[in-house]
Amino acid sequence: MSLIKPFRGIRPAPGRAGEIAAPPYDVLSAEEARARAHGKPNSFLHISKAEIDLPPEIDHYSPQVYAKSRENFDCMIREAVLRQDDTPCYYAYRLVMGSHSQTGLVAAASVADYDTNRIRKHEFTRPDKEDDRVRQIEALNAQTGPVLLTHPDAPEVDAILAQASSGAPDADVTADDGIRHSIWVIRDAAVLQRLTFLFDAMPALYIADGHHRSAAASRVAAARHAKNSHHSGEEDYNYFLAVIFPHSQMRIMDYNRVVKDLNGLSTMGFLARLTERFVVSICSPRYRPSQRGEFSLYLPGQWYRLTVHPHLIPTDDPVARLDVSLLSDNLLGPVLGIKDLRRDKRIDFVGGIRGLEELERRVDSGEMAAAFALHATDMEDLMSVADAGEVMPPKSTWFEPKLADGLVSHALD
Repeated sequence: MSLIKPFRGIRPAPGRAGEIAAPPYDVLSAEEARARAHGKPNSFLHISKAEIDLPPEIDHYSPQVYAKSRENFDCMIREAVLRQDDTPCYYAYRLVMGSHSQTGLVAAASVADYDTNRIRKHEFTRPDKEDDRVRQIEALNAQTGPVLLTHPDAPEVDAILAQASSGAPDADVTADDGIRHSIWVIRDAAVLQRLTFLFDAMPALYIADGHHRSAAASRVAAARHAKNSHHSGEEDYNYFLAVIFPHSQMRIMDYNRVVKDLNGLSTMGFLARLTERFVVSICSPRYRPSQRGEFSLYLPGQWYRLTVHPHLIPTDDPVARLDVSLLSDNLLGPVLGIKDLRRDKRIDFVGGIRGLEELERRVDSGEMAAAFALHATDMEDLMSVADAGEVMPPKSTWFEPKLADGLVSHALD
């Protein structure tokens, strides 16, 4: 079995990509998705979040939701809004967000290599979210939400994709958020073979986003393997839908924190406690951390710069030296008493795409007592954690731009 392989993608019919492409299923609430899909009968949200076509009070994990998703998927295929390629292909996928551009490969990635950690993880998953993706895959008999992977830089792969994407794209969509998504179909047998060979030579791929989707794909593959007495390993269920970018092109933004209270401390008492582990200085106007080990704190009407004392930064632990860990280990836990980022209701998380203004808004409104801006995690740090077989703290990475759902899907038969 190869690390990746081409597949017969299910794609928008020519000229239909603009009405189909949708944000990832997990970045919108049901209400937001319902508003986005209003008046757009072919939006992929009718497949990825089919609860929008059912009464608002419905349980989002109800069997009716998955059945509706399959009904909508079948309808779009029957009406040729979505079509499946006749032969296995790879697909070049370019994302453009402002001045940033990244070009990667849409491929079917090996579940077996995921299971043996050659496709490496850096997050824990939640069983309920895995269950949801398993039900969605089984209902559709397809994977529709791509896993975002990254690979160590490979100049020949970049050159092949640059050539493949040099002409007019087969699908070209500028989404509501201004991000441009372009797809080129790669059919040439020699190019397909070369790309497969080049990826097979790589020691590892890394999951950037999509841990629940890849874990669900593994569970589906195991269940189908158990039921298939003629299992060969080459069945489509042995692979999962992925988009793979070179690590140097990936863009991680900061993932910031806001807290509801100061754990019984006054403002002055809180700042005094911080000086035990940080150098604290007043900033004006708002301040974004410019280097590792540096944080911004916002209290009502005032920004501060926090620089952790160097002797508190571990040098030999890829997880403990992360800025998200330094903030938790030196401030959130010991000062604010927030030790479980997954369950503590006193903390919330704000993606860097929303800007420092969102942190100010959450605090100045009285909703939150303080906000912390972090320096973005480096891709090299993510890869080091994954290589060590460790996991990153919750909400460590916020990738932008996001992939779109609906541009290429992977059928399991």
